[in-house]
Amino acid sequence: METFLVIFYSYLSGSISFGLLFTKISINKDIRKIGSGNIGATNVLRTGNKFLAAITLIMDIAKGFIPVLVSKIYFPELIQISALLAFLGHVFPVWLKFKGGKGVATYLGILLSFSYGLGTLFIFTWIIVSLIFKYSSLSSMFSSLTVFVITFLRENFVQSINPNFNNETDIQQL
Repeated sequence: METFLVIFYSYLSGSISFGLLFTKISINKDIRKIGSGNIGATNVLRTGNKFLAAITLIMDIAKGFIPVLVSKIYFPELIQISALLAFLGHVFPVWLKFKGGKGVATYLGILLSFSYGLGTLFIFTWIIVSLIFKYSSLSSMFSSLTVFVITFLRENFVQSINPNFNNETDIQQL
């Protein structure tokens, strides 16, 4: 029963299309017919409304962060399922015939719920790459790769040096 509950609230949270809702309510436009057709904050920014884009970004981060945090507190053994379903909810929302966004902001929220350090690394890398190359998608891919590499190196090399390395508690300190 707990697994079903976690799957339900995680997917439901992830599937809320804030970009679509905010642009429909605020400027009476369908974000899927603007720019890339994506429902995320980057495409909302293409409407010219920076405030809507910022709110969309914050809410898309929150819809990844909140269900995983709830699972972390109440169902710690199901945290990976919660993270996956929140992400899949954004990418494949049932309300939009399973055609959602790329899930970058939702991924960031999930990442922040696991480790503020890794979330900060993602944000920092995203900003730097974005300033250099001016492409949000490239920044997202490079930031995700950076987080993966740092996590991989930290877990493998630190553990080979220190066999007493405890991944569960130490990863949150990164």
